[in-house]
Formats: sequence, structure tokens, C-alpha cells
Amino acid sequence: MVRLPLTVDDVQRGQRLGAALRRARGSRPLLDTALAAGISPETLRKIESGRVATPAFSTVAAVACVLGLSLDDLWASAASAPETDAVASAAS
Repeated sequence: MVRLPLTVDDVQRGQRLGAALRRARGSRPLLDTALAAGISPETLRKIESGRVATPAFSTVAAVACVLGLSLDDLWASAASAPETDAVASAAS
């Protein structure tokens, strides 16, 4: 199976996803969160830093569950581009 290269949008979406997970984790230790989600701390670190732009759905779902996040809300925050956020804020 040939994997297509990631687009700039894919990379940016992964960075926004990681940032949203990091914010939701707050002061909770990365190790505790990762172990509760059943993933390695290094995997969570890579996702939060944006180095894994397209983590597996099951991984994101497990972390979101541990953090009490809605997958719908998480996707909305990761999928929206910063320009869109700025326009939406200005319209409010």
C-alpha cells in the first residue's frame, strides 16, 4: 500500500489536534494520561507536539475518553483553520 504524502493542511490539523489534547490534559501528568489511555508516553508526546499528524482514530478516541473530551468537539477544534476561527470570532 502506497501512502500519500501529507498536505500542509494535514500537518496543521495534526498540530491543532495535539494542542487541543495538551490543553485538555492541563496539569495531569503525561505518563498518567498515556497509561490510562493504553498508549506509550512517547506516542502521546508526539501527538501533543504535532509530530504525528495523523494518529490512529482508536488512539485519539482513547486519549479523548481519558480526558473526558467529546470526539465531536475535538474534531471541530482540530479541523477548523485559524483564519476561520478569527473570522468567526470577529463575526460574534
